[in-house]
Amino acid sequence: MTETEDCFLKVRKDYLKFLSKEKIYGESLRAKIIRLKKFYIPLSFWINSKYKQHENTLFLGFSGSQGSGKTTAANILKIILKKFFKRRIQVSSIDDFYKTLKVRNKMSDKIHHLFKTRGVPGTHDINLIKNFFYSMKRKKFKKFKAPKFDKSTDDRLKKKYWYNIKKKPQIVIFEGWCIGAKPQSNFLLKKPLNSLEKYEDKDSAWRKRVNKNLKNDYKKIFAMIDFFIFMKIPNFNLVFKWRLLQENKLRKKSHSRKKIMSFNEIKRFIMFYERITLQMIKDLSKSASVVIFLKKNHGMKKILFRS
Repeated sequence: MTETEDCFLKVRKDYLKFLSKEKIYGESLRAKIIRLKKFYIPLSFWINSKYKQHENTLFLGFSGSQGSGKTTAANILKIILKKFFKRRIQVSSIDDFYKTLKVRNKMSDKIHHLFKTRGVPGTHDINLIKNFFYSMKRKKFKKFKAPKFDKSTDDRLKKKYWYNIKKKPQIVIFEGWCIGAKPQSNFLLKKPLNSLEKYEDKDSAWRKRVNKNLKNDYKKIFAMIDFFIFMKIPNFNLVFKWRLLQENKLRKKSHSRKKIMSFNEIKRFIMFYERITLQMIKDLSKSASVVIFLKKNHGMKKILFRS
């Protein structure tokens, strides 16, 4: 029996249990098994090999458009790396590091009204992210709390509800839609991409500020990541369809219907992400260490390993 076959037998049950818990139904058992064998297990072996070459905690950036399934994928990798490879894994989302609603309201008053909406670079708490990275990387590890954000209320939870990280992880998967994003040239910023940019950012002040954030604070954070894994979507039009599915899922999970977005709200919301998402498709398709090519039906088409 090969190592990959052994891995499959040991993680299969937990993998399917997780998919059931996440209410991922719209595909056959055969398709789920193929995905595990062809994508998740080979990627887990690649991650483990990189960890063994690394002296300290391995930091992986895991990105993809909204609704691409990166959070689900990151948690599946956690199951495999923990169950078969016996690694201590921490999966954290950049979404948990959003600035509070109060702070974003102040930003919308002082800088630009579009900063009230979470998502783009500038709406995350950079100091919290830095502290998270430093706390993970320090040799003499001390337990600490990492923030937790509630999308249904569009605000950060109180500190007593934050994640407790008690042991130093061997591998950290830091996932989020904009992780690894690079700034654009000023020339590209001039022309609006959608109606949001055209009518609500007429002088391009908002997108210039977002771009500046990518050039400075976010570049420093992304430089602390060892390898990038990128989920590439076939086209941006799918983001709306997939985000709609995601919002319906959030509606079912949430006890309160407050802040769950409607059809039209989602259409507007994804416009905030369009520019950076399209640029990431160009950049990370070429620069990421691992690229996972997605199909229109949300399935995985192929996986490319660069290093």
